[in-house]
Amino acid sequence: MAYELAKTKAFLGIKKVSAEKQFRLAFMADEYEVNMENETVLSVSCNAAAPDHIVLLLLHYLKKKIEGLPRLQNEWINFRQLQGGDGYYPVFYKRVIEPVKKKYGNSVEGFLAGMEKFNARKSDYGQNSVIIEPFERVPVLVALWPKTEEFSSEANVLFDRSIERILDTENVVILAEVIAHFM
Repeated sequence: MAYELAKTKAFLGIKKVSAEKQFRLAFMADEYEVNMENETVLSVSCNAAAPDHIVLLLLHYLKKKIEGLPRLQNEWINFRQLQGGDGYYPVFYKRVIEPVKKKYGNSVEGFLAGMEKFNARKSDYGQNSVIIEPFERVPVLVALWPKTEEFSSEANVLFDRSIERILDTENVVILAEVIAHFM
């Protein structure tokens, strides 16, 4: 029930800023069709309804895109630097960082090869880091430090500072979780 109420509010928010009846929106390696009349969001590649958490993420981003996305700040920030990020960090770590470490902590080659499906580009942040753009003008940097004889593997996910004016902290968790899941 909470998702239904949140979706209704999100669709209403878009209707307040645009009279368009349909939108197409690229997200990750897919494209989505947002139908404002019947309030549906479909994956174009699958011709299937998007899951609720993806729908909300898409609708919140779409509203900001219609209103005008902020300029990229070209400053990477970590999750804890977001408003409320410290409080959400244990959830973020468990749902985002741990899956990346578990999947790629022993396989940097697999990590870098897996990024090809997202048209990720190599980053100069670290030897094993890439920048993914899940939405237009929303870069996300994923860095991996593989396991060594002395240290366990570690990962981090960073965001351009402009994300603070696009998505709230809870949506950033969902966005990063989707990235970690599809990697």
